[in-house]
Amino acid sequence: MERLLKIDRRIIFVFVAAAVTIPLLIKFDLPVIATKEVRGIYDKIDSLSEGSHVLIAFDYDPASKEELQPMAIALLHHCFKNNIKVIGMTLNPGGTGLADSAITEVGNEYGRKYKEDYVFLGYKTGVELVMINMGENIYSAFPKDFKGNATTDMPALKDVQSLQDFDFVVDLASGSSIEAWIAFGKEKYNFDLGAGCTAVIGPDMYPFLQSKQIEGLMSGLKGAAEYETLINRKSSAVAGMSPQSVVHVLVVFFVIFGNTLYFMTRRKK
Repeated sequence: MERLLKIDRRIIFVFVAAAVTIPLLIKFDLPVIATKEVRGIYDKIDSLSEGSHVLIAFDYDPASKEELQPMAIALLHHCFKNNIKVIGMTLNPGGTGLADSAITEVGNEYGRKYKEDYVFLGYKTGVELVMINMGENIYSAFPKDFKGNATTDMPALKDVQSLQDFDFVVDLASGSSIEAWIAFGKEKYNFDLGAGCTAVIGPDMYPFLQSKQIEGLMSGLKGAAEYETLINRKSSAVAGMSPQSVVHVLVVFFVIFGNTLYFMTRRKK
């Protein structure tokens, strides 16, 4: 029994590797039920009329791509399918490439045109200062887009002067930018805000849900999978639920197994 307590950790790594690999090879699907937090974002976008403006802040980098990029792609599919104008931006320098590729690829899939149906403003440093500047005048904050085009004459930005003119704002974050969007954006300029974040940040966001400071929340890969289910477009997030769930079960098993052995050996002594 004591030998089991001293098991080489590499054996556990082999079990975890198998728990990830086998579900990917067998490809079985687990039911994904959308929670009310994710439905909050979906229902808000679904209620917008054609030609409405949605601002998506891609505030993450490649380190958190696996959780947040599927959220971004699902959101873009929903917006373009409903003929909503999408304005993208990022407050994270590592998010520029991810944001640009996501908007361009999904936009092309629906036949949307740059400048007319969507725009990517790019990255700007400053976080809170950028939000305040956008709240006063978006053209002052971003006189040019990511490609170097002047933003003042873009059809996609017609009737948009500041953050107050957006019908919905969604921040996809791997850091603390959601709190900044609430404090320096929503509370100051009064617009509807949704959020997506990594799973580790998710629990910290629930007070903002309860206080109605955010309309909805997508947390981790599970949140992305729920949104894919709502738009009837199952992709990488839904596919990732099987290995993730199997690994979670395996971890719980090892925790129970280890604690059981520990108490049994202590009682024997």
